[in-house]
Amino acid sequence: MTAAGAGGADGGAARAEREAVERANQAFYDAVEAGDLEALGELLLDGEQGESVSVVHPGWPVLRGRGHVLRSYALIMANTDYMQFFLTDVEIASADGTAIVTCSENILSGGPAQEDGSAGDLVGGLVVATNVFRRTPAGWRLWSHHGSPVLSDGPEEEDGGTGTAGGYPQGPDESA
Repeated sequence: MTAAGAGGADGGAARAEREAVERANQAFYDAVEAGDLEALGELLLDGEQGESVSVVHPGWPVLRGRGHVLRSYALIMANTDYMQFFLTDVEIASADGTAIVTCSENILSGGPAQEDGSAGDLVGGLVVATNVFRRTPAGWRLWSHHGSPVLSDGPEEEDGGTGTAGGYPQGPDESA
């Protein structure tokens, strides 16, 4: 596997590959932050491989298939007026056309505006994520995203009981 800081005779190629994966990973988070479902769709594997695309949002069951994954993001985007990711602990490894990115998502998000027109509550959360990319002729495409919330050590829920897990709205099978 190729990891950050790989050297050797093919160090330049490994560095270029790592940078391409890093750009694809950042494009994924940029699309989610912007609520840009079209851009997100361009980043996912498609065609015959589209049915193998998967996502696990914090607190949600696994969703499989490109259509189900895109619908889940549409639901999140429709119910979240503001979302910002601060990525830390980013590690990238790749081999044989597959890349794995692990990171911590420090998320700041806000729900729909209040009835009086004021901004919705902002919620902070920490999620550890694994993103798996496949190299395609069109570039690196997201194959799988798995986010798991990091639970707080405090006696009260980190999200204050607002029905979020790591900054994400709870899935359709979860209750607030």
